[in-house]
Amino acid sequence: MNKLYIGNVSEEASAEDLETIFEQWKIPHSGPFLVKTGYAFVDCPDEKVAMKAIDVLSGKVELHGKVLEVEHSVPKLNTDTETAVVNVRYAAKDQARLAMEKLNGFMMENYALKVSYIPDETAAADAPAGGGRRGFSPRGPPRSGSPSLGARPKLQSDVPLRMLVPTQFVGAIIGKEGATIRNITKQTHSKIDIHRKENAGAAEKPITVHSTPEGCSSACRTIMEIMQKEALDTKFTEEIPLKILAHNNFVGRLIGKEGRNLKKIEQDTETKITISPLQDLTLYNPERTITVKGTIEACARAEEEVMKKIRESYENDVAAMNVSSSKRSGVSVHDLLVMTVALSTDCTVFYAQQVQPESETVHLFIPALAVGAIIGKQGQHIKQLSRFAGASIKIAPAEGMDAKQRMVIIAGPPEAQFKAQGRIFSKLKEENFFGPKEEVKLEAHIKVPSFAAGRVIGKGGKTVNELQNLTSAEVVVPREQTPDENDQVIVKISGHFYASQLAQRKIQEILSQVRRQQQPKPTTGAQPSQLPRRK
Repeated sequence: MNKLYIGNVSEEASAEDLETIFEQWKIPHSGPFLVKTGYAFVDCPDEKVAMKAIDVLSGKVELHGKVLEVEHSVPKLNTDTETAVVNVRYAAKDQARLAMEKLNGFMMENYALKVSYIPDETAAADAPAGGGRRGFSPRGPPRSGSPSLGARPKLQSDVPLRMLVPTQFVGAIIGKEGATIRNITKQTHSKIDIHRKENAGAAEKPITVHSTPEGCSSACRTIMEIMQKEALDTKFTEEIPLKILAHNNFVGRLIGKEGRNLKKIEQDTETKITISPLQDLTLYNPERTITVKGTIEACARAEEEVMKKIRESYENDVAAMNVSSSKRSGVSVHDLLVMTVALSTDCTVFYAQQVQPESETVHLFIPALAVGAIIGKQGQHIKQLSRFAGASIKIAPAEGMDAKQRMVIIAGPPEAQFKAQGRIFSKLKEENFFGPKEEVKLEAHIKVPSFAAGRVIGKGGKTVNELQNLTSAEVVVPREQTPDENDQVIVKISGHFYASQLAQRKIQEILSQVRRQQQPKPTTGAQPSQLPRRK
């Protein structure tokens, strides 16, 4: 039986109302709706139907003024292929941290519990005493699916190791009753997630290793040795390369100018390294596959060098932009990178709570033929999208009969922009406005004060060039622009979703810096007239 939890249910809603919605969307159910105050439960005949209900209804269908939230109810841990997820809300962060420390790794029915911290989006973020990021302890929170940082003496890396392994070797890596994987985690002081349920029927499965860089490398080497032994035992004759998954934002710097970084790693480690093409990226898969061929020893050395470069890129991004973004711009680079990692592993986005982020307006250009899909029947889709994102979304009139593009005007804070634009990119892909292997790339316009355009460009174009190298987006500030009635000019951003988002955040940070510099500095201490008295 596949039980569903239906949340955000209006007090006015009845079982008949929910049954009508399921019938309207042709979703069968195998039992009555159990309606409680604010939520409900229902059984679906199988997993496929349950997933359809979640995909079709959650965050998209409204009942009595509330958008329903649909997800799996907690299943029993009765097979080695099921994973139960339980969300527990604590009144204080100290209680949550204590629970993580005591429960993380606790064995229950031969399963090791995995406990991680999820920021509460509805709670006000408390400023940490140590001056860390708003809403978190100075070291920051563990990623979704990662173990508690407090449970280990060493600081684990913010960037986990992600691997792809052939499906036929997953059983050997886990071992009988999980003995092998437990032994690996114990020896390498790591937490290893084998995503067995992802991409059902796929030839390869992703593995995520959370640990220190040394722990990740040790676990990687051990996994490669296990696969090699299993291949010999089963007379598997094909080569088994090491496959590392890395977010696209970091791959350009891994490769280096004219491929120099990658060539050096190949030469130093005596390996052959290839990287999957950009065309393979999608909204829900921002990772590229780095394939390393060579001996186990050579591949292990290559993994250390590859992940070193990737972690350096991540740390440089955070150092370059986190200071200014943590003050006013709403979503820092650290938070954005966490979002994308979460999307690539769990298709879930968690946002760090910020204090009243400023509203922004972005003009996003979509194919004219896609307007109907974005609006939906009687405007239902665009209304639901606006409520989901918390943004104002309007489609501007066509500029002519033959216009090939239409402008979508999105107004809202950074989190709302991320949600709204992400859904639009995804919708265009789902509705086949782009080919199956074609990357969805859209143009976005941001208006900036004319006096700030020079800061975006930088001396000799230095800033805009660095911005393009960092984000993989094309950023253009047309030189011969006439400022509008508000003395603003347009900055054009073109690229895939994540590239565009990162470029938008960086530009907003530059504008925040300009605004702060223009504000008169507040006087501190005593008034000038009082200064002589303090000799």
